[in-house]
Amino acid sequence: MPGYPVLPEGIAYGGDYNPEQWPEEVWREDVRLMREAGVNLVTVGVFNWGLIEPVEGEYDFSRLDRILDLLHSGGVLADLATPTSSPPAWFRRRYPASRLVDGENRVLAGGTRHSFCPSSPDYAAAAERVAGALASRYAGHPALAMWHVHNEYGWANQHCYCPVSAEAFRAWLRDRYGEVGALNAAWGATFWGLTYGSFDEVEPPTVAPPGALTALRLDWTRFSVDAHIANFRRERAAIRGFSDLPVTTNFMIPNCKEMDYWRWAPEVDVVANDHYLDAARAEPHIELAMAADLTRSVAGGRPWMLMEHSAGAVNWQPRNLAKRPGEMRRNSLAHVARGSDSVLFFQWRASRYGAEKFHSAMLPHAGTDSAVWRDVVALGADLRRLSGVRGARVEAEVALLWDWESYWALELEWRPSADLRFRERIEAFYEALWREHVTVDFVHPSADLSAYRLVVAPSSYLLTEASAKNLHRHVEAGGHLLVSYFSGIVDGDDTIHPGPHPGALREVLGLSVEEFHPLPEGGSVGVLPPGAAPRTGRIWSERVRLGAATGLWTFADGPDAGWPAVTRNDLGAGTAWYVATALDPVGGGGGLRRLLAEVLDHAGVARPRDLPATVEVVRRGDFVFLVNHGDDAVSVPGITGTSVLDGAVCEGAATVAAGDVTVVRV
Repeated sequence: MPGYPVLPEGIAYGGDYNPEQWPEEVWREDVRLMREAGVNLVTVGVFNWGLIEPVEGEYDFSRLDRILDLLHSGGVLADLATPTSSPPAWFRRRYPASRLVDGENRVLAGGTRHSFCPSSPDYAAAAERVAGALASRYAGHPALAMWHVHNEYGWANQHCYCPVSAEAFRAWLRDRYGEVGALNAAWGATFWGLTYGSFDEVEPPTVAPPGALTALRLDWTRFSVDAHIANFRRERAAIRGFSDLPVTTNFMIPNCKEMDYWRWAPEVDVVANDHYLDAARAEPHIELAMAADLTRSVAGGRPWMLMEHSAGAVNWQPRNLAKRPGEMRRNSLAHVARGSDSVLFFQWRASRYGAEKFHSAMLPHAGTDSAVWRDVVALGADLRRLSGVRGARVEAEVALLWDWESYWALELEWRPSADLRFRERIEAFYEALWREHVTVDFVHPSADLSAYRLVVAPSSYLLTEASAKNLHRHVEAGGHLLVSYFSGIVDGDDTIHPGPHPGALREVLGLSVEEFHPLPEGGSVGVLPPGAAPRTGRIWSERVRLGAATGLWTFADGPDAGWPAVTRNDLGAGTAWYVATALDPVGGGGGLRRLLAEVLDHAGVARPRDLPATVEVVRRGDFVFLVNHGDDAVSVPGITGTSVLDGAVCEGAATVAAGDVTVVRV
């Protein structure tokens, strides 16, 4: 594998740079201001296909030559993109069969990016050609640090339902199943008499009457992921013909549901991610932390790159809220704390036209006499002081299971409750752990679990037999497992495991479920922990029958009053816990946080105690990051070392001002 990009100042700092939107005299001002801000890496060329190839097969690199030369003269490195997320107008006109078709069989218009079919051979050929032309010309350019293929695969064209895609899907199915009988068996096609006589009879899952085969929909999404990966591989191969510098593309973790990033991660030389704060959330920094932990986990624990985030407001949320004082700095350093070796933004200079003209930028419309610009310059200085963090790793003792295929399967139609949402339980458990100041990894259910004291399965509806056995071995070997309701229900084809629920997890949990009792909209049930005040459960209740397990908490009311709500099963050297309703980390008495605290203690997971829930404590290598999201200063005990950002010496405790960040080398 090629080496990680070599940057001059440790942590990469900068963002998307689109100088083609500006006259050339502005470029020189840009580079001067980049140096003032401490910028050392910018992404260029993301949207310039029509400029460098104005006519098919005819290239004009003169503008890009001058841009890269100017960046090099200013000491700024380039993450050079292939412009293939936005084909030029001539391509769309010349190759009409490449146009994107939606699930209602409508041909979608152009005038935007991602308006092409991922399975189009015409697109594949054109994209491969322009990637190769760029690599041939710039492989040896001194400004070049790395390659950035495409932009946000699956942003708007996760699926295409055109005839080309339909035929490609059928070819994919032939490769997967070999003969149509195997497909019928995997899909359960005898239900409603939906069997196929040949692969030629299979249609993409466009808009249809209710009750379409769920396994068809799962395979369609798998096929679509593979189509995008195939496009990336073609461009990567074209680049590799001329350059051995790292090649990546920007993921959208966790907000691109349709891309399976466990499958994507081995394709890139360094994992890169775009993350934008969800301003509508009361505490959006918790979701940011989750996204960063998931990105690091997709990267296999290795350092990763924050490829895009925002200096202030975005332009595409219902209400685009500006960031509060200090929030951009806290966001940026929280990503670094959780494993990023870069802080990059969309974008360098705010655009005057186009769809993203109201999106914030490092250099806003207000110019350099603005709070945003002063914060950008100050952040650059902070990152130079943190250069020693680069390459350090984050270690975790707790892992949460995350499987994109389970995400897809759970949210197909006709489930027991409309309130069953993959991220609802994931985020509830993550928040409770965040408030307990526990750093977590995310893992696929089939992954090696030996490094973790505790594995948590908040939403493992789809769980293969092999993955269930992996969890069983983890517990028998001395690990601990906490499982939430409606997990272990179906296999990889969305077929229910034989016997009582929870199918694949019955043995490790030591129980069975006789019947599901989803709650009505807004409904709740009381739950009784031993010797404590009642807590509240939402969404779900079920009739749990104990086998080897012991009941700990009970339902106080509702359809399962008196029956177990939380159980524990000692198995081998470890323990498996089960919770049969939706406890919350804060609301409803904070039952989930109380339960997790008990399980964490039992598993021997060390963590800071008696700290406000507004403080993040994350250790990365020899550096402890303390991020205070609250309105009051906080003293964090157990910290001895030197503050990297201001040189203060901490002896036994570190004080973090309101809204501030402290990084201590211990």
